Amino acid sequence: MENISELAKMIDHSLLQPAMTDKEILQGCELAKYYQVAAVCIKPYAIPQVLNYLSGSGLITCAVIGFPHGNSSIRVKEYETEEACKDGAKEIDMVVNIGKVLGKNWDYLIEEIGRVTAVTREYQAGLKVIFENDFLYEDQFKIRLCEICTELRVNFVKTSTGYGFVKGPDGKYSYRGATEHDLILMRAHSGPKVQIKAAGGIRTLDELLWAKSLGATRIGASATEVIMDEAWKRFGNGKTHDSFKPGFANDNY
Repeated sequence: MENISELAKMIDHSLLQPAMTDKEILQGCELAKYYQVAAVCIKPYAIPQVLNYLSGSGLITCAVIGFPHGNSSIRVKEYETEEACKDGAKEIDMVVNIGKVLGKNWDYLIEEIGRVTAVTREYQAGLKVIFENDFLYEDQFKIRLCEICTELRVNFVKTSTGYGFVKGPDGKYSYRGATEHDLILMRAHSGPKVQIKAAGGIRTLDELLWAKSLGATRIGASATEVIMDEAWKRFGNGKTHDSFKPGFANDNY
């Protein structure tokens, strides 16, 4: 029997869709508070308003950096991280420079991750490093990133952004996100103090439980409502969550 509150605290509720309005961000925060998830994962500009929305809830405000392609310079990522932390973010999800990974420029990546880590430590914020595994076609890339993140003592390694669509030879875009192979690999090659965040394609309770069974302690999801409603049905011992749900479509927002 799973503990529903513990399952909720595995979820970073994702509010990262590019066209999301301020009204939709507020609605997402209300949903996250209702289910008492771990964090709300947002674009940096929204930090002040989200802190206001989440006031007193106990939820973490998490901002993304270099999102979603990781191509900003080290200096820009460092600055963006500092600004997010100054604004009040308590967790940072930073995308590595994917081209540098594929080029095996490990010194660059050690400097990049190290400098962002230093900023988060200064502000007592957690750091999750996003690999975007769909682009990393050989295990050696992921293994070396896990080793670097362990050496630098980051808090989490994360599989994906949820937005890293790969263009195939036919010109069509595809995306896998979190996979069994990658979660097992990342857990095996990360130090015991480095946690795993699974993101990309996790939309059901069974998929959350699957990620948990493979060593993930946090997931990124926009399907929080579906996941948590199913958790209450399955593990609520006949009980349901409070019958009140926020008016997610209410024009009062």
